[in-house]
Amino acid sequence: MLSKLNANNKIVGAKQVKRALNSQEIEAVFIAKDAENKITDEIKEICIDKHIQVIYVDNMKKLGDACGIDVNAATAALVK
Repeated sequence: MLSKLNANNKIVGAKQVKRALNSQEIEAVFIAKDAENKITDEIKEICIDKHIQVIYVDNMKKLGDACGIDVNAATAALVK
């Protein structure tokens, strides 16, 4: 599923993912295991409340690469 993040139907970044979780239908959320908890905890809680699948990625570099961006990413979402 990580390979789907190169498509146009993705959202990258904690602020954008939080906003999308409250306003759009999200298929899954990706969280880097090495991201800071203060950034990801609220996103995890929203996913639990809304029964959205959370997929953990080894690190922020791999998530950024999967999203096709040149910087690390703590979190990303796949829009339905």
